[in-house]
Order: sequence, then structure tokens, then C-alpha cells
Amino acid sequence: MAPSPDFELRPASSAAGAPDGMERLWTPHRMAYIASHKEPAADPPCPFCVAPGLDPVESLVVWRGEAVYAVLNLYPYNPGHLLICPYRHVADYTDLSHQETVELAQASQRAMRVLRRASAPAGFNLGLNQGPVAGAGVAGHLHQHVVPRWAGDANFFPIVAQTKAVPELLGQTQAKLAAVWSEVD
Repeated sequence: MAPSPDFELRPASSAAGAPDGMERLWTPHRMAYIASHKEPAADPPCPFCVAPGLDPVESLVVWRGEAVYAVLNLYPYNPGHLLICPYRHVADYTDLSHQETVELAQASQRAMRVLRRASAPAGFNLGLNQGPVAGAGVAGHLHQHVVPRWAGDANFFPIVAQTKAVPELLGQTQAKLAAVWSEVD
């Protein structure tokens, strides 16, 4: 199998070509992600407030309910990594209305059923990160993570190379899950 043009694995060398004993995995396609994290000139709009108003293919929205919706994570841990978000811009779980709380829980259960049917994961990670110190990337808008897991899906890349190999394009995952969502109650 010929090497992909997206990455290159070759012995690395330090200054003037002296070997340093390290292997390098070159992933130039990751530069788009890195470059997207520059300091913004002004506060950007909340992505979870913007997404429901966009086309599903563009927004990666998989399902829309009355109080919450399901969207694919733009930077997934695994294929099918969903976020269940209230439409209302609310940061803290304790500030959700009764309807939002119930629908968020029910949508999380349904997301698990959809993912089981669509891709047969062996398990799940579910979680809410409350505040920046708890790992919330978008701390101002609550979102429940539903992450499908498979045996052996975690390898050395995230630990050693800060790189996650995701074997499916987001658009493919969005289309697959949106199709299955309507079949699962």
C-alpha cells in the first residue's frame, strides 16, 4: 500500500540532519485546525446558538427537538461523537428548565440507540463539562457529550502526538446518523 500524501513517517533528525532517535508523523492537514485557534479580534458568536439556523449538512445537526437538538462535534474524539444542546443559551445544568432537562436526557438516550444501530459501539462516554476548568470548550452554552467507544479506539496518537485519527468524514457520519435517528424512538 502506497503512503498517503496526507502524512509521512520518516526518521527525524535534529539540527544539520543528525538523528535524534525520534520518528515523526507529518500531518499537514491538521494545520487548518491549528490555524483556526487564533485569538479572535472580538467575541465570536456562540456556535451552539448559530448551528440550529444553518442547513443540516453545513451545521452537522443530526436531529432537532422542541427544546434541544443533536449535532456532531466538529473535533470528535470518535466518529459519531454527538453533542446534545439546548436551543437556549444557558451555561449551567442547574439553570435548565424542566422541559430542557427531560428532553436533554431523552435525546441522550436516543443518541445512544441511534449510535448502536448505526455503528455498533461497545460502550459510551457521556458527560457535561461545566466551566473552562472542567474542560468546557464552549463554557457559555451547555452541551452533553455522547461519545461512542470501541475496544482499541484509543491509541498512542493523542497521548504522544496530540493527534486523533478519525476514520470517517463528518459529512458521512452526519448523513448516516440523521437517517437512523428517524427510525429510532
